[in-house]
Amino acid sequence: MPTSVVTGAAGFIGSHLVNALLSQGEQVIGVDQFNEYYDPALKRKNIAPVAQHPNFKLIEADIQTLDWTALLADVDVLYHQAAQAGVRSSWGTGFRTYTEQNVNVTQILLEAAKESKRLQRFVFASSSSIYGNAEAMPTSETLCPRPVSPYGITKLAAEQLCGLYHQNFGVPVCALRYFTVYGPRQRPDMGFHKFFKAALDNQPIDIYGDGQQTRDFTYVSDAIAANLAAATVPEAVGEIFNIGGGSRVALTEVIDTMATIADRPIQRNYIETAIGDARHTSADVSKAQRILRYQPQVKLSEGLQQEWEWIRALYA
Repeated sequence: MPTSVVTGAAGFIGSHLVNALLSQGEQVIGVDQFNEYYDPALKRKNIAPVAQHPNFKLIEADIQTLDWTALLADVDVLYHQAAQAGVRSSWGTGFRTYTEQNVNVTQILLEAAKESKRLQRFVFASSSSIYGNAEAMPTSETLCPRPVSPYGITKLAAEQLCGLYHQNFGVPVCALRYFTVYGPRQRPDMGFHKFFKAALDNQPIDIYGDGQQTRDFTYVSDAIAANLAAATVPEAVGEIFNIGGGSRVALTEVIDTMATIADRPIQRNYIETAIGDARHTSADVSKAQRILRYQPQVKLSEGLQQEWEWIRALYA
């Protein structure tokens, strides 16, 4: 039976990945710090459905304190999903947390991975934030990264480290650049979660800038499918892939769709543009389609409906 480790196992994407791996019959070791970036109770809710699963073991610890050489001795795949997330809070005094959690932690894992005799794949969760204000739409992996936030810089640094450990030590790395993932269990600091909760509470939502910024929105199950492919396709080793949802939509248009789904008007409060937010994102996923056979399955309206139902249940 294959054994996988998932860091950030109780987080938004990590918890969905744990579910998928267990349903495939794998042994899964989840690692999560349950830090205070957002309410740890939400993370405990995420992981609760599998907490008693016979093939699941949860390690509650800071990644930096664990003996990773011992932990990876019998592991086939390491999915590194843990990170300090959020563009806006990466400015100022908070930056040190980002370098620690995104750069140092990745280097610690890579050091252990290079000693592992059994590890078949190290799947790294990267981000579209590394592109910044990309010069071409849709954006391909060959475009020169130009992050516009400290968060983006730390994700790019971690991704580059992965490349170095692959080139110099043969660590079987694959990096996935996620484009705005959404769906059930989305973090409370993320847009769709905030907007649906505001709709539920009949509160206005804050929109940064004019609302015409566009994003390539990716439903969480599509991101999970990409991870599973990245872990198994031999040609994925040493590669970087864009993982997008296949639809680039303006924020105002998304909010209109959300209002229709929630069956209530969503009041909008326009505020100044946030520093570090890219104006537009759009993923060229042709490389992922070719090598990983990646094909986004969930349309935005369908995914938003799923997230709305989850939000209503969460705050019921």
